[in-house]
Amino acid sequence: MTLTSRSLLAALAFCLPAAVSAQELPARIKTAGKIIVATQPNYPPIIFKEPATNTLTGLDIEIGEAIGKELGVAIEWQETAFAQMLPSLQTGRVDMVMAGMSDKPARRETADFVDYFSSGAQFYTITALAPGLKTPEDLCGKTVGASRSTSWPAEMEAWSKENCVAKGKPALTIVGTEGSIDARTQLKTQRLQAAVQGSEVMPYFLKLEPNTYVPIGAPFTDVRGGIPFVKTTEGSQLRDAVKGALERLKAKGSYDAIFVKYGLSSSALPKITVNEGK
Repeated sequence: MTLTSRSLLAALAFCLPAAVSAQELPARIKTAGKIIVATQPNYPPIIFKEPATNTLTGLDIEIGEAIGKELGVAIEWQETAFAQMLPSLQTGRVDMVMAGMSDKPARRETADFVDYFSSGAQFYTITALAPGLKTPEDLCGKTVGASRSTSWPAEMEAWSKENCVAKGKPALTIVGTEGSIDARTQLKTQRLQAAVQGSEVMPYFLKLEPNTYVPIGAPFTDVRGGIPFVKTTEGSQLRDAVKGALERLKAKGSYDAIFVKYGLSSSALPKITVNEGK
């Protein structure tokens, strides 16, 4: 074999992974050269805007960009209200969603999820109220808030029935807030006695505002965070391509390195799965 032949084979071998990855994508996306991804930058450290530059950053942004690079296409981020993300997916305005969205059975009626991180609903309060709220059961009869656009209010209701009402204690008074920022604002003014947040973001808040928040007990749910895709032939093809990209990133160590960067090692999954949320 000549030097030129060996060089050509080496070049082809180098290019092969990218070519194979590109072939996994639906034809429309390969032609466009991009995947349109809905997000909402109000969920640090999962997705937020860098204060100094006002640019999107966070775990989801880095994971999404890594997926795009692995598949050989650009990622076009589209800021979308959380409540409009799944409808936008159904109408084709976006191709997938990366917004720390929980993979829940009800959501799987209209979308398939590639699960890529673990989470749990976490009660927390402010330092001033913490002495009287040492355990989750201390919240029975108290006013507790969470973003109304998430699954947390329903999960809080279920928790309250099992841990308060069934034991003869007063139920939680559950307040649906405009988002996590609104919940923290109401908590600081003590309109709420506690709030609920995903366990994956608690370390960020504790670091961002030292001596302000106190977690109450362990997470009371076991949730998989996922990337939803529309239930069509094209959506399934994109779903499988993204799952494959994540698996390759996991094998390379890139996936875990991003979780380490954001202090979320415990949220990284040992295996990328589809539709395994509870």
